[in-house]
Amino acid sequence: MINLTNARLMRGEHVLLESATLTINKGQKAGIIGRNGAGKSSLFACLTGQIGLDAGDLLMPDGLRCAWMKQETEGSARSAIDHVIDGDERYRQIESKLAQAEEAHDGHAIASLHNELDKIDGYSIRVRAEQLLSGLGFKVAEFEQPLRSFSGGWRIRLNLAAALMAPSDLLLLDEPTNHLDMEATLWLEQWLNRYPGTLLLISHDRSFLDKVIDHVISFEQQTLFMYRGNFTAYEIQRAERMAQQQAQFEKQQRRKAEIEDFVRRFRAKASKARQAQSRLKELSRMQDIAPAHIDSPFRFEFFKPPQTASDLLSVKKAVIGYETPVASGISFKLMDTTRIGLLGFNGMGKSTLLKTLAGQLPWLDGETVASKHLRIGYFAQHQVDVIDLRSSPLQLIQQHDPKVREQEVRNFLGGFDFRGDRVVEPIINFSGGEKARLALALIVWQKPNVLLLDEPTNHLDLEMRHALTVALQGFEGALVLVSHDRHLVANTVDEFYTVHNGRFDTFEGDLDDYAAWMQNPDAPAAKPATAATEKTDNKAGNASGKSNAASAGSSADRSSGDKKEQRRQAAQQREQLAPLRREVKQLEKTIDRLTAEQKLLEDRLADPGLYDDNRRDELADLVRQQGYCSAELSQAEEAWLEKSALLEGAN
Repeated sequence: MINLTNARLMRGEHVLLESATLTINKGQKAGIIGRNGAGKSSLFACLTGQIGLDAGDLLMPDGLRCAWMKQETEGSARSAIDHVIDGDERYRQIESKLAQAEEAHDGHAIASLHNELDKIDGYSIRVRAEQLLSGLGFKVAEFEQPLRSFSGGWRIRLNLAAALMAPSDLLLLDEPTNHLDMEATLWLEQWLNRYPGTLLLISHDRSFLDKVIDHVISFEQQTLFMYRGNFTAYEIQRAERMAQQQAQFEKQQRRKAEIEDFVRRFRAKASKARQAQSRLKELSRMQDIAPAHIDSPFRFEFFKPPQTASDLLSVKKAVIGYETPVASGISFKLMDTTRIGLLGFNGMGKSTLLKTLAGQLPWLDGETVASKHLRIGYFAQHQVDVIDLRSSPLQLIQQHDPKVREQEVRNFLGGFDFRGDRVVEPIINFSGGEKARLALALIVWQKPNVLLLDEPTNHLDLEMRHALTVALQGFEGALVLVSHDRHLVANTVDEFYTVHNGRFDTFEGDLDDYAAWMQNPDAPAAKPATAATEKTDNKAGNASGKSNAASAGSSADRSSGDKKEQRRQAAQQREQLAPLRREVKQLEKTIDRLTAEQKLLEDRLADPGLYDDNRRDELADLVRQQGYCSAELSQAEEAWLEKSALLEGAN
């Protein structure tokens, strides 16, 4: 058990914790959450003895083995696998003593040390290190490469592997998924679920937290709150607590109405019942937890593009790459409502495709037709590297829009939590998270009608990720997204494509299906993309095939008879499906009616005067009506999804 009592923790003159009390029980797996700068990493530094409390007590069991993930590693000639094995300090101590004993020909010491090695499973340490490296995405050929040959992100992976290698009772991981792709993140989830010790985890990946943790420790108003359950459970519990604060009620209702508007807008555009069902459930859940994020410092939305077109970009039989092709056969259309998630292993070409779509790389082959109104907003993984660090956020916007008023810029940047003097400070002093937020703000300001986002959540905390998710749901344009943040992907895209082994394919299924597909990527879970631009070719090919079959023995009369029979069957099918179509249309009218009724009730409930003591009966009646309306709407939506799925399957 770890006990923190009346703790005060400061960074310089800034108070992070004041009179904070916390108990962490053996075997708990807790996510540590809070805004950037709240004190999460400082709490870890206390637990590892790197800094002390400014007041209060921290009690930890004697002999507790603690392992943590270092954030930086200098380049050296030491091999990757040796660096990982170094994580087991006890093994290295025995190894060093064994070498000394062998040099001294001390048989008794040699035997004793070999016994020690056996106790700590030392003979399998290299195999275990190789398993960790493989799970985190390293190739076998890289195991013996020196640390200096790896980039910063891959060195962080090596530090993570070293932390996992260390025998521990308490494991502290600070942003372990920041430099991981989806495949490595899924592997780490499985590893941590098997970990028998106590786990404290700082992460801004809510899907990862949901899969791993059973408690949440939240930094709130310079103290610590413990919530039971995963991150989703935390949001619900915090939403309930926040909803009880009457002063916030009107603000909460306004925010909830915004989320519900996203649900309505998506329902109107939903075309695939299976995907619609998953998406609607996610959005409906977001309505319930909206109050949990009511005190978020981030609030922004994408501007409506000044000019757009329904058909923004057409790509047909394209090839991408650098000097040699990376992927070919790329065909798809970007309509103003297209929302694509790109899936695939690292290095297969997802980022290359986005870079080519953004015009930063030329197409190697193929046909592309762009609307004259095409306006692309592109966020790359290393977008922050191209920002002029000598400028301030205000200057960057003014460079793009010289006539804009300063107060308008300040109001806009406030939604990204750049306020006061921060708006005019040089960007060189900003953290990685602040630079990433600023890069996103610059894209929003440009009013694009196509968004190309390559890992936009790197360096963003949970609240900013939530704000980005909500903003993307309201974006009125096309979206192509590459992200290992599964919650962001699940809530913002409608269709998936894979880039794998040089092929660009549609992926039929959701992210759970994709996780299964990754175990056997050559299985037929993906099929070749058939964009609208290829339909003419396909029809021509089918016609050619029928012609060949006819020349092989089918008569013209039989062909005419076949067509007549096909028309008869099609007419019969239309007649059979007519009642189902009518049901779907009637349900859509019911949903529209109930949605309008619900909006009217919510507008009335947003009236602050309704909560006076002399209007209690009126309030109770409206709440009761809202409950009935919500229940009816939920039933109608479920029925619509079921009937739509049946109709889609029949078609």
